[in-house]
Amino acid sequence: MILVREISKSYGKVRAVRGVSLELATGQVAGLLGPNGAGKTTTIRMITGVLPPDTGSVSIDGLDMVTQSAKARRLIGYLPESAPLYPEMTPLGYLDYRGKLYGLSRKQRQRAALVALDRCRVGAMARRRIGALSKGYRQRVGLASAMLHDPAVLILDEPTNGLDPSQIRETRGLMRELAQDRTMLICSHILPEIERTCDRVIVMAGGRVRADGAPGELTCGPGAPARYTMELRTNPSADASYAAARLAPVAGVGSIRPDDHQPGDAHAGWARLIVEGEPGAGDLREALSGAAGDAGLFVRELTTRRRSLEEVFVNLVDEAQLPSSQEGDS
Repeated sequence: MILVREISKSYGKVRAVRGVSLELATGQVAGLLGPNGAGKTTTIRMITGVLPPDTGSVSIDGLDMVTQSAKARRLIGYLPESAPLYPEMTPLGYLDYRGKLYGLSRKQRQRAALVALDRCRVGAMARRRIGALSKGYRQRVGLASAMLHDPAVLILDEPTNGLDPSQIRETRGLMRELAQDRTMLICSHILPEIERTCDRVIVMAGGRVRADGAPGELTCGPGAPARYTMELRTNPSADASYAAARLAPVAGVGSIRPDDHQPGDAHAGWARLIVEGEPGAGDLREALSGAAGDAGLFVRELTTRRRSLEEVFVNLVDEAQLPSSQEGDS
């Protein structure tokens, strides 16, 4: 449904987006994740036709966003980070106004507004002033306006920004519901929100796509370095560094460090270590257990730990090594 091929965009000497390519299918919920300055917003603006790419192309359901812009835009519902709501209007009046911009007839506008308000659960507030609504309800009005013309593609920029935890849960459920029969792209820098809402994560940093896949693939992907938690006992007079020094020579071990949370019986010589394997080293549990036994260390826990999406994200951003003064947008 969305096909992006090698798009780039520069603002003077600043290269905000560098050769980004994406392909999103119908029914997919993808999250575009990245730090401030990663190029996310510029990428979204090019996909929605707000900005033309300097190079590359964007097509929506086979329609080129530059040469067939009007037709392509009709397939998109876009909710920017700051939804353009008019506080003096009611939700019903606002959606009627937006329907006119979409070229809908009066009958079509009335029907579409009622359906959108109902799906976004704003029907009870349909005749109240938008300025008097809570942040959560205003966000729902923005979602209703984005889906008013029943678009095949929904693109949401920071849809839960400024919402409280209860409102975030409700908005998350609504987004999943709306994505059942359309393609959805959610732009955010909030990792837990992307992980819980999206079935695909696209990480941008320095204007480029650094990773693309399901959350589980990114945290446990092939070749990803394994991480282990070891809880073992040393001589009561020795600390965790003693055990780490005896395990460090094991082939495939990249690094060892004490866990931030040590066991309650640390005074009796028990220590908890985090062992990072080298990429492609394979399963090190047997080798670690054997080395511990040879060193006279008693092991009571040895488990493989899954990397969090936050750790993957931080590593990818660090690897980008691109100064913020030279890269990106917000």
